[in-house]
Amino acid sequence: MSHTTAAYGTWSSPITAASIFEASDNVSYLMVANNQLYFVESKASANGKNILFKLNQKNTAVQLTSNEVSVRSRVHEYGGRPFLVDGDDIYYSQFSDQKLYRLSKNSPPEAITSKGLRYMECILDQKNNRLICVREDHRGIGEPINTLVAINLSEVNDETILFEGTDFVSAPHLSPDGKSVAFITWSHPNMPWDDTQLRVINFRENASVERVVEIPQSGNVSIKQPHYSKDGTLYFIADFENWWTLYRIDKLSEQQNKPQKVLDKNIEINSYGIEDNDYAIIAYSQEGLDHIARVNLTTGEMTNIGDAFSSADSISVANDTVYFRASTPSSGNAIYQLTANHYEKIYQPSGPVIAKHLLSVPQPIEFPTGINEIAYGFYYPPQNNDYSGAKNTLPPLIVKVHGGPVGATDSSLQPGIQFWTSRGFAVFDVNHRGSTGYGRTFRKKLYPNWGIVDVEDASNGVKWLAAEGFIDGDKVAIRGGSAGGYTTLAALAFQTVFKAGTSYYGISDLGILAGDTHKFESRYLDQLIGPYPEMKSVYDQRSPINSVENITAPLLLFQGLDDKVVPPNQSELIFNALKDNCIDTAYITFEGEGHGFRQPANNIKALNSELSFYGQVFGFVPAGNIEAVQLIKCQSK
Repeated sequence: MSHTTAAYGTWSSPITAASIFEASDNVSYLMVANNQLYFVESKASANGKNILFKLNQKNTAVQLTSNEVSVRSRVHEYGGRPFLVDGDDIYYSQFSDQKLYRLSKNSPPEAITSKGLRYMECILDQKNNRLICVREDHRGIGEPINTLVAINLSEVNDETILFEGTDFVSAPHLSPDGKSVAFITWSHPNMPWDDTQLRVINFRENASVERVVEIPQSGNVSIKQPHYSKDGTLYFIADFENWWTLYRIDKLSEQQNKPQKVLDKNIEINSYGIEDNDYAIIAYSQEGLDHIARVNLTTGEMTNIGDAFSSADSISVANDTVYFRASTPSSGNAIYQLTANHYEKIYQPSGPVIAKHLLSVPQPIEFPTGINEIAYGFYYPPQNNDYSGAKNTLPPLIVKVHGGPVGATDSSLQPGIQFWTSRGFAVFDVNHRGSTGYGRTFRKKLYPNWGIVDVEDASNGVKWLAAEGFIDGDKVAIRGGSAGGYTTLAALAFQTVFKAGTSYYGISDLGILAGDTHKFESRYLDQLIGPYPEMKSVYDQRSPINSVENITAPLLLFQGLDDKVVPPNQSELIFNALKDNCIDTAYITFEGEGHGFRQPANNIKALNSELSFYGQVFGFVPAGNIEAVQLIKCQSK
C-alpha cells in the first residue's frame, strides 16, 4: 500500500467529529432485577438523554422509557443510580424536575415525590412496602440537606427520614431479612475517597429506626459499596491498608464490629458482587489494567478469569450468571456476561467503528517526575496507513488531562483520541500523581499540591516523550475539562512547555470557586489546597487568573452556560484577561449544557473548533471542510 507523505496534522481521516458524536452511546448503572439486566444508555439520537433499557432473553435491548425523558439524578450534582425495578413497576428520577416517577404496566408515568427534592440509589423494602433512597433537599436556604429516607408506596408524598446529621449519604443496601440497611456517610471537608463511615440502621418490627451502628475505623479511611450476602454477612470495600480491597463483618453487634480482610493483595477493587455465600466476582485495577476475578470468601484465594480489560466495573449478579461492564483498546464500554469461567460480550452500544489501519494502540508508560517519583499515562502514536509524516519531522503532541482531579484515565477505546491520531497527532493521556487506581498513597500525593504536581507531571511527561524521540517538543498542546481544565490553565500560566491550550469548563480563579461551586465539592479545595480563606494567599498564588501575564500561548475556551459545578464566570475571567493582554484566544459557549456536554451538535462544534485552533497555532491546514474558529487577535501585535 502506498503512503502519502504529508505534514502531521493535515492527514485526512474518516473519523470525523460527526461520526464520533452522532451515534456515540454509552451504558451505565447496570442492575439485576427480576433476574434480568437493566441499564441506562445515553443516546445521541435522543440528544444525549439517558434512556432506561432491559436485556431480554435474546440479549436484545428493550427500551423502557421515552426519548423525551432523561433518566438521570442530580444528587451531589453528578448523580448516582437513577432507577429501581420492582416487578412490573419501575421507579426513576426524571432529570428535568428531579422528581421520582413510577412507571407501571399499561399506565403513564406518575410522579410520587415533590418539587425541590432529588433522589438516587433507591432500594426496595418489600416487607414494608417502601423505597429507601438517598434524598437531597433543595427547598431551604443555603446548602441542600442530604438524608436517607423511606418513601411510602401506599401514600403519595409520604416520606420518613431514617438518617440525618452528616453532609452526605450514599449507597444503601438492605439485609436479606429486611431488618437492617447499611449505607455510607461523610462530611465536609472530606470527599468519598478520603474519609467515609459505614453505618447500619436496625429496624424495629414496625419499620421504625431502633438504632444506628457505626462501624469503627482508625484514621481517615474510605469505605464504599456495602453489600449483604444471602446469609446476612456484610461486605464492603475499604482502603484500611492503602488499597481498596474487600472486607466483611461476620456478626454485627454493639460489642464486636471488627472488619475482617477477605482479600490480601495490592490491587484496587472497583466493583464486586456476591455469587453465593462462598464466592464473589470482583473487578479490580492493577498497573493500569483491569481484571475480572473470582474470590473464595472463606480462604481469600483469587482466580483471574480471562484476559485483562482497559476498564471493568458494575458487577451485577443474577441467579445463574453475572453481568459486568468493560472496555478494551479497540472497544468502548460494553456489557459482558459471565457464566462459570467464561465470559462474552453480549451488548455493545452504538458508536463509531475504528478500522484497524486507523487504530492507534495505547502504550502504557511510566516516567520520572518530582523527586525520585514516577507518574503514569498512555501514549498514542499517530496512526493512519494512508499517510506518513514528512521526512525528518516528528508529530505534534496533545496532552490530555483527566478530570476529577483524583479520577483516572485508562486504555479503553476513545474515538476522540483516535480523531487526533488518525490526523497525525500524537496523544499523551496522563495519570498524574493523585490519580485513582494506584493506591491511596499515590492518590494522596495531590493533597495539598493541586496545581503543582499535576502540572509538573504533565510537563515532565512531555519532556520524557521528547527526549525519547517520540514527539516534536516545540509543538505541544494541553487540553482538559473541569479539573483537567484547571491543570491546562495552570500549565500555561506556570510552565513554558505548552504552545497551546484548550480548556473545557476549567477553573481560573480558585478563590471564587471556593465560594460559588456546588455542595458536593464546596470543601474539596480544603484537601487539594487548604482551608479558605485562611490560606487565601496560596489560592491566589495557584489561580491562573493571577498569573495571566505569564500566559503567552493561545488558549481556546469552551463553557456550558448551565454549569453549576464550574460556573461560566471562571472561563469569562480568563478570556477577558487574555484579550486585554493581547493573547490569541476564543471563548465558545453552549446554551443548555451543564458540566460536560451531552448534545451531539455541541460536541461536534467543539472538536472541530479545536482542530481548527491547533491548525492556526501550529501552522497547518486541517483536511476536510472544517469551519475555522475565529480567534480574537490583538491588533497591536
